[in-house]
Amino acid sequence: MAAGIVASRRLRDLLTRRLTGSNYAGLSISLRLTGSSAQEEASGVALGEAPDHSYESLRVTSAQKHVLHVQLNRPNKRNAMNKVFWRSDLLDELHHAFSPGIDLMDMASDILQPKGDDVARISWYLRDIITRYQETFNVIERCPKPVIAAVHGGCIGGGVDLVTACDIRYCAQDAFFQVKEVDVGLAADVGTLQRLPKVIRNQSLVNELAFTARKMLADEALGSGLVSRVFPDKEVTLDAALALAAEISSKSPVAVQSTKVNLLYSRDHSVAESLNYVASWNMSMLQTQDLVKSVQATTENKELKTVTFSKL
Repeated sequence: MAAGIVASRRLRDLLTRRLTGSNYAGLSISLRLTGSSAQEEASGVALGEAPDHSYESLRVTSAQKHVLHVQLNRPNKRNAMNKVFWRSDLLDELHHAFSPGIDLMDMASDILQPKGDDVARISWYLRDIITRYQETFNVIERCPKPVIAAVHGGCIGGGVDLVTACDIRYCAQDAFFQVKEVDVGLAADVGTLQRLPKVIRNQSLVNELAFTARKMLADEALGSGLVSRVFPDKEVTLDAALALAAEISSKSPVAVQSTKVNLLYSRDHSVAESLNYVASWNMSMLQTQDLVKSVQATTENKELKTVTFSKL
């Protein structure tokens, strides 16, 4: 028994060294939260720090009307995700998330050095950690407001988990995407293997990326459908994401958020089920005043950004 424990510790130490010593870089990525509530949360604030959002590993700014800009703020760690990032209460408050690859040094103690020596209890402990990490990205998908990812540099491991949970993905020409987990001895378990096949709709390509951990460069990401647009550099990418967020936020929040809810439902259900769902949904949503305001603006040849929609 003692020999078995020693061997287990040696294996754990070996894995720890491999994880913390690997070239598991984080990406630089921006998420844009659009919607009427974003304006209220950062009301009266021009481009700059949003007063109600201050977090250890995130930088949150009010980019413009109805738009919050969230950036991972760990430059000394190449923006890798640490324990603080995985607090889903933070992400629930913002209704979205933002991040890159995992900070393996920071996470190794939780995953590779669990307390106790009972296999069943350690297994339940690890399962709880995994499901909590999954929830960090689930809140992005569940957020009714559209979330836009603007990626430049390496989007590795956890970064792919994150961006596949977003609604729209833009990237710079220097971006690359890498399902890195097999190189560190595990299967991706917080969203990539579940969402990536539905994003790019090419199971052979998904399998290749997941089995080999090879890099997918920006042009291939565009061709496969992982991103919808590629831009020359970081600045142009962020400007484009901001412009897109502003355009979306000018629409009725009832219409935009209802559209997101129904798109997600349709992804996981049949056409017949989805039609029934949207009929039930719209029997109440069609009664919104936003419909009247939007139609009136259209008939009067006015831009929707001139229409004031109530907060949702």
